[in-house]
Amino acid sequence: MKELNFDKNEIIVSKTDTKGKITYGNELFLKLAGYSEKELLGAPHNIIRHPDMPKIVFKLLWDTVHKGKEVYAYVVNKAKNGDYYWVFANVTPSYDAAGKIIGYHSVRRKPSKKAVDIVKPLYRQLLDAEKTGGMSASEKMLNDLLAKNGGRYDKFILSL
Repeated sequence: MKELNFDKNEIIVSKTDTKGKITYGNELFLKLAGYSEKELLGAPHNIIRHPDMPKIVFKLLWDTVHKGKEVYAYVVNKAKNGDYYWVFANVTPSYDAAGKIIGYHSVRRKPSKKAVDIVKPLYRQLLDAEKTGGMSASEKMLNDLLAKNGGRYDKFILSL
């Protein structure tokens, strides 16, 4: 499996409903994921989840956007053919006219190599903790790391 790349000026965009089913994906999203629009629309967004992504990062992401807040994260995604690509994601809730959350909007950019080099070993450690002690073990590990780095996930991620 090889790493896919995209230009630093390109932006990946996707939208989901409140259950995480894809309602929109731009051309770059479709290209990198390796799926047709027909295959992706209505599919769960985790169709592109890479096994190297710790579950705790997605728990934190979903917990944050369900509260109506935006979140930033470094994510490795898996293409249909098994290739992969790293992104720096910004996920925000989408609202209707009454202020009710009706879905989520994700804009992803090419991450810096420096940030990915920092995140990769951290994600390996979190995955190892999940394998041996479940989500609670990886959550404790992440919280301990954050306590040493200012106490906030967003502050840590944006510092990379």
